[in-house]
Amino acid sequence: MVDPHRDTIVVATTSRGKLEELRAMLADLPVEVVSSAEALKHPPVVAEDGATFADNAVKKAQAIARATLMLTVADDSGLEVDALDGRPGVRSARFAHDRATDAENNAALVAALERLGDPAAQSASGQRFPARFRCVLALVDPFTQGGAAQVVEGVCEGAITLAARGSGGFGYDPLFVVAGGDRTVAELTEEEKNRVSHRARAFAGLRPIIEKALRERAAQARRID
Repeated sequence: MVDPHRDTIVVATTSRGKLEELRAMLADLPVEVVSSAEALKHPPVVAEDGATFADNAVKKAQAIARATLMLTVADDSGLEVDALDGRPGVRSARFAHDRATDAENNAALVAALERLGDPAAQSASGQRFPARFRCVLALVDPFTQGGAAQVVEGVCEGAITLAARGSGGFGYDPLFVVAGGDRTVAELTEEEKNRVSHRARAFAGLRPIIEKALRERAAQARRID
């Protein structure tokens, strides 16, 4: 259990990969970054049943901020494939089924794309399918603006390849080739990924909002002292 601190940010996620990416992005700010599981003995289970990434991110951020009374960041993100009319979208983590592993989701994605044409021909031609990773980050300070969320979005364009490559990252990273290059996200170093990813691009918009919130909290603390 983590005691409430004005210099603590809770990341409202159960994904270890997302938590570590956001920790790395927050590393040079004067904050302690904890997960909701570290902040709460029994964190609330938040159903990610929103129609959009923003719906889910805001819902998670507000629920955890209310429970912890701490500054909270929540992420909702996923993959949008043009040939699948934007799927898997908000169901990216549950594309194969509700408790799917990354490997199962990747297999389900490849199978869905192969059903669009001749799998052998697709594989032989190295066909790629235009797609993007989209990330929405929501920041909630439970003590300001009535707990309203501030929301930013980031997008990473690229394409899906049917042949997984690389051992880094998580989720659909082994299948996603970043636009302008020929490597999958799973073939990038952690530093490279944190420069070009959808989450990094969303965080670039969130960073000044976090810095402003921290300044306001510090000023409030000085007034109380």
